[in-house]
Amino acid sequence: MSEASDRDKYMEQVTVGKRELHNAEITLNEYDTNWPVLFEREADRIRRALGSKAKLIEHVGSTSVPGLCAKPIIDILLVVEDSADEPSYIPDLEAAGYILRIREPDWYQHRLFKGPDTDINLHVFSEGASEIERMLRFRDWLRNHESDRQLYAETKRKLAKRKWKYIQNYADAKTEVVQEIMERAYSDVHCP
Repeated sequence: MSEASDRDKYMEQVTVGKRELHNAEITLNEYDTNWPVLFEREADRIRRALGSKAKLIEHVGSTSVPGLCAKPIIDILLVVEDSADEPSYIPDLEAAGYILRIREPDWYQHRLFKGPDTDINLHVFSEGASEIERMLRFRDWLRNHESDRQLYAETKRKLAKRKWKYIQNYADAKTEVVQEIMERAYSDVHCP
């Protein structure tokens, strides 16, 4: 069985509800100064819903990097005490209009929600999950290193021109360049 079909089976297992087919190219927009505004609006909504249960809320992903093209979907990192303890935070998020779409118990207890009125990916992790630091390091590295920001943008533009069955397939296709950039980010002792 191919790696792609294995990944599709995995995504089918961890998706809550029906998985949406894409069957198209990926639409990338040039950086939009409204993206941080949309993030702040969602962060405020999440803070109101969760209060002190929200240990950290950060804008991540390509929309958080000025000058980088992106799918117009705001990626948000939310850290809670224990993302596996769903009753401690999911009812509050659902009451605020967020919808659980992915549950990955074997990958840092990751949960992903879609937003009530803005196209977002709300990624939820437990305090101490190593993926938190990785996401923030990648964002900060791209913000501060133009050559890698350009490399990533070129890779995204090239891949976006292909037809993708699922959007996740496009995300997975960027893995090699992300790993290459992360190797540089982790080898630089001055990176925050």
